[in-house]
Amino acid sequence: MSTETTDAGRHTVPDAYGFTRYGGPETQAFLELPKPVPGPGELLIAVYAAGVNPVDWKVRAGMHREFLHLDLPAVLGREAAGVVEEVGEGVTGFSVGDPVFGSSAAGCGGYARFAVLTADRTAPKPAAVSFTDAAALPIAAGTGYDAVGLLDPAPGETLLILGVGGGVGVAAAQIVYEAGVSVVGTAAAAKREFVTSLGATAVPYDSGLVAEELKAALPQGPDAILDLVGGDALDAVAAFIRPGCRILTVADPGTAARFGARPLTRNSSPRTLTELARRVAAGRLDPRVHRVFPFEEAEAALREVESGHAWGKVVLEMRRA
Repeated sequence: MSTETTDAGRHTVPDAYGFTRYGGPETQAFLELPKPVPGPGELLIAVYAAGVNPVDWKVRAGMHREFLHLDLPAVLGREAAGVVEEVGEGVTGFSVGDPVFGSSAAGCGGYARFAVLTADRTAPKPAAVSFTDAAALPIAAGTGYDAVGLLDPAPGETLLILGVGGGVGVAAAQIVYEAGVSVVGTAAAAKREFVTSLGATAVPYDSGLVAEELKAALPQGPDAILDLVGGDALDAVAAFIRPGCRILTVADPGTAARFGARPLTRNSSPRTLTELARRVAAGRLDPRVHRVFPFEEAEAALREVESGHAWGKVVLEMRRA
């Protein structure tokens, strides 16, 4: 990594972290870029923190090229929290100096000292919510919140979350547990205590006893399933799926169709973001930021998420409040 040194001998970090071509981690690099300019409907923020998500390495790997056009080199990251530096044309409700959090604009990434957010996917950050917690909300927690709304589990019903240990599952589990819904979640055995702390019954997928534990936890089968794993995860629990079970999945369309499942989507509307921040401020939702990496360690942060073993959320910190 290259750094610049000021006259006082202090080191400064580069402008952004991204990738220079599609591929593996070897394509990642720190980038020296001009300060971005917000377009109509956009906000420029000085980034204090940025969330790190699985979608970031998938974008770098080229998995989203069909519908996400990027000019390379491109900055990584889809969510950030910071302070408004400049307001784009047509934007109302935000002023320079406002603390905010939201989703990065198309073609712009959050792993940067300055980032452009889409105004209609941005919300004010309450003083009671830290920048690191706020940066963890737009993608993962927002997806979890929207998933709960789509599945609409009622008090007394049971929701099975496949892959509950990540950021989406963490938010979804807490939201439905507060509403009186029983939660069963699959995760690695090492995460059992962590999953239990979310109010969920933990079923380790790597214990060798997953079928027995699922049968004990779901004697009547789940009322709804949130599949955050994809692949053959639904096939692995097919014996426990009863008629009428509502399913959301990240699996491929063919697998989803076999189970009558709907794809997992999100909207990241300001209303959703505001509600999530309100819950965090009130102590009703914890995004479970497991690790905060300094910006200089962006490579390590993304490596932890790409490994699939991250607990809760991983966040990069660019500035301290």
